[in-house]
Amino acid sequence: MIGRPKLVLASGSPRRLTLINQAGIEPDALQPADIDEIPYKGELPRACATRLARTKAETALEAVRLNEELRGAYVVAADTVVAVGRRILPKAELLDEAAQCLRLLSGRNHRVHTSVCLVTPNGSFRQRMVETRVRFKRLSGEDIEAYLASGEWRGKAGGYAIQGLAGAFVVKLVGSYTNVVGLPLYETLALLSGEGFPIHFGWLNT
Repeated sequence: MIGRPKLVLASGSPRRLTLINQAGIEPDALQPADIDEIPYKGELPRACATRLARTKAETALEAVRLNEELRGAYVVAADTVVAVGRRILPKAELLDEAAQCLRLLSGRNHRVHTSVCLVTPNGSFRQRMVETRVRFKRLSGEDIEAYLASGEWRGKAGGYAIQGLAGAFVVKLVGSYTNVVGLPLYETLALLSGEGFPIHFGWLNT
């Protein structure tokens, strides 16, 4: 786009793209970072999200620097971790994983941690951590079976997507809703604005 600096979203997540579009920002490119997202042994949820967001940003930055059209762009990366206590739940890919997550979340509080990492055009890194507390209702066997049959859990941290059917499981949420979806908008835009990105540029055309 002419008239504003370029921005690269270091993600292939449709949810993160939808969220940043919701804020009136259209990334100039998507640069998903293919990294190993398995937590280290004994790694705490906040530390894991922080490390993975930074690694995604660094990986995307390498690709951006090789692309003449994108060189000097802002890079936004994020990683979301769902945890019960110190236990990090997987991004469920298998039915058994999703079922285990749902049974663990049933009737309990859990926390969703998202780390947002911004790389500025001069190569500086800025990072913010956002935490949201979520409580699920007690899930019946029928709830779990029906949700698993929907397939909505696939590839989702904690085995659920709050913006979909699982929104009906949420009894209470304290903190940022967009954080649970995958990109906390307030904090992301605050980072961008604080580093000189014109966050209202696209608002004129919405």
